[in-house]
Amino acid sequence: MEQKQAVKSEISSSEAVLLGALAPGVNGPTWNTLRSTFLMLGMCLAVMLGLAFSASDSSLMLHVTFLVVIAASLFALLNWFLAQTGLVSVEHQLKEMDLLPNDHQS
Repeated sequence: MEQKQAVKSEISSSEAVLLGALAPGVNGPTWNTLRSTFLMLGMCLAVMLGLAFSASDSSLMLHVTFLVVIAASLFALLNWFLAQTGLVSVEHQLKEMDLLPNDHQS
């Protein structure tokens, strides 16, 4: 039990995100990073859509609206996928990559 607490205190969120990119499954810090990235993308696309409406350029509005639809559908599909599979703990990912020391003594 003490070993698990030590592992949780050792791993920073940036290391957990990097580990989430390399190990199977998605951990909590990686999902939080993805959500904040999609939030910033949504804000940028909202500003672009506002500028397209103020410019009254119909082709630009169409293109930015298509980008908004792509981003929204990607986020919805990621949410659906994670609802089906669930999140994985960082400790489990460490075990999968054999980065945790073994519990038994040889």
